[in-house]
Amino acid sequence: MDSVSGVGVLDKAVAILDALEGGPLGLAGLATATGLARPTAHRLAQALEHHKLVGRDQEGRFVVGARLARRSLEQVARPALEELRDATGESTQLYVARGGARLCVVSLESLHSLRTIVAVGATLPMDQGSAGKVLRGGAAVRRKGWAQSVEEREKGVASVSAPVWRDGEVVAAVSVSGPVERTTRSPGRRYAEAVVATARRIEDALDWSR
Repeated sequence: MDSVSGVGVLDKAVAILDALEGGPLGLAGLATATGLARPTAHRLAQALEHHKLVGRDQEGRFVVGARLARRSLEQVARPALEELRDATGESTQLYVARGGARLCVVSLESLHSLRTIVAVGATLPMDQGSAGKVLRGGAAVRRKGWAQSVEEREKGVASVSAPVWRDGEVVAAVSVSGPVERTTRSPGRRYAEAVVATARRIEDALDWSR
């Protein structure tokens, strides 16, 4: 393929990303769509996968990676998180995995004076809290479809989270959190259904945004 920018390898990498915007592609399809030789397409796609610019679906096909999907993820998630906050009366957040921790990318605060506050950009431990459980995966979360935590990261705070799936990969965790005195020590009973429904709503919106 001809170089557009004068930096051939960059143009080839961008061609791969452009091709994947149309949907998942196997190696043969990726080579055909980009005009690249199969070894070149495979080598560059693997390099982009290392940086999470390219991912794989359950069938092993190449897809746009979570890192590129994040901007649209935040945009489409916000309306659903606003509805969840209004329905539960508690603070809502969206987390993504980042470097072995979880990063808050959307945070909407409850209108109650006593509420959970998590700043956008906050990096929290992956081994504490319901969102960490969701992003780590595991049989229990896959079976139930959600996770809860009570005073794991912060005393007096409980939360419920559910995974957002895209192309067979958990790309985010939707959370609702608040003081134990309102959420109770079994917050899943109160909020799990609404949190899971919000996660599905975000997934549907992501599908439409392709």
